[in-house]
Amino acid sequence: MGSRIYLDHAATTPILPEAADAIRAACDAWANPASAHAEGRAVRAAMEDARARIAAALGWQGILVFTSGATEAIEIVMNRAKAGERIVSSLEHPAVLRAADGARRIAAKADGTLDLADLEAALVPGALVAVQSVNNETGVVHPVAEVAARVSAAGGLFLCDCAQSAGKLPLPQADFVSIAAHKLGGPPGTGALLIRDPATLEAVGGQEGGHRPGTAAVPMIMGFAAAAEADHGWYEESKRLRARLDEGIAASGGEIVAAEAPRIATIACYRMPGVPAAAQMVQLDLAGIAVSAGSACSSGSLKTSHVLTAMGMSEEQSREVIRVSFGPSTTASEIDALLAEWRALYARRRAA
Repeated sequence: MGSRIYLDHAATTPILPEAADAIRAACDAWANPASAHAEGRAVRAAMEDARARIAAALGWQGILVFTSGATEAIEIVMNRAKAGERIVSSLEHPAVLRAADGARRIAAKADGTLDLADLEAALVPGALVAVQSVNNETGVVHPVAEVAARVSAAGGLFLCDCAQSAGKLPLPQADFVSIAAHKLGGPPGTGALLIRDPATLEAVGGQEGGHRPGTAAVPMIMGFAAAAEADHGWYEESKRLRARLDEGIAASGGEIVAAEAPRIATIACYRMPGVPAAAQMVQLDLAGIAVSAGSACSSGSLKTSHVLTAMGMSEEQSREVIRVSFGPSTTASEIDALLAEWRALYARRRAA
């Protein structure tokens, strides 16, 4: 195989050329945006323009606070939202579960979707509820419109992690939304917290309207803006590529995780019965193909996926699952190459 094939875009998407260009240009004119001199004011103006551009690109009408990424945005809300009990989906990203340790967890169904009946049972007046838009391991799209309506009716606040869906799917009508720039072709180290009503979040002083002290990383923010405005027409091609891979895996004896649930086109999860995910990843990596097992934040550990466990998978089954995720550069020939290697590996293991 000539060049390597990168199919781990859910972990991070390589920085888009237009984002890299924007970062370089901003580095050439860098000054502290909090400074009162002409250089600082110029950078401040550029940062505010980027803020407006990102909000417009995402279709957001509320407040946009720059953060170091989705994880920080989540922690800000979990620690400072003016709400009572914390309630989180059992399928959430580890960043949410860490920030809401001990919170009531909403159950999941076997198909990977949220159990709305359990959400109703968990809801209490004035609670903060966290449900992600798209699961980062399975790609399942959750019914966030229904979640938002139920939380609002209970007088609560809704935090939606949109790290995997921003720029691909419309944003939900949530009170808080977390975004990571590097998931949509921007640089790592920057992101945003979108706030519907600033009165629902306790401010602590400093920059970003008092919500996030510290010097803003304006070059990274400019790259974020360029990535948010980039053409995301490639998403339609991802639908065809994911269908092509689904069909090939199923025809070869594999299992498509959450096959019956609504899924985003850019994330797919597959089980190779009897073959550990670690072995699959090693063999695919040797063949020049990069995939992952579960979330990038936990795939380096030997822990069983909490997402697959919540769906009712056994520990053995969950350890046989890999994640394949698509981006702007993914092609049909790359999918065919992955399929060929997957089939060859499975055939060898069955023969053995």
